[in-house]
Amino acid sequence: MAETLVLDYAQVKIGLSKIKALAHPLRLEIIGFIEKFGEINVNKIYRSLKLEQSITSQHLKILRSAELVKTRREGKKIFYSLNYPNIQQLTDIAQKFERKK
Repeated sequence: MAETLVLDYAQVKIGLSKIKALAHPLRLEIIGFIEKFGEINVNKIYRSLKLEQSITSQHLKILRSAELVKTRREGKKIFYSLNYPNIQQLTDIAQKFERKK
């Protein structure tokens, strides 16, 4: 018996934007760097990774929009930390697809 496929276009679009945000090599590097420190501000990210501030901010904006990082403001500084439940959810989904091959 054939399986019935029901897609919620809006949900699929949201999921794809999160996967796309996670799949970029530079964003993965930024995520790995944030993970080392738990929470860190943008200045330390771009200085340590030797990136331009504007490029770092653009990638952080994408990660924040995809809800893969969380922010906390302290005065003028914004601190970034990983949104572990959302990242774990995406990696779980990717592993499910990998197992079905």
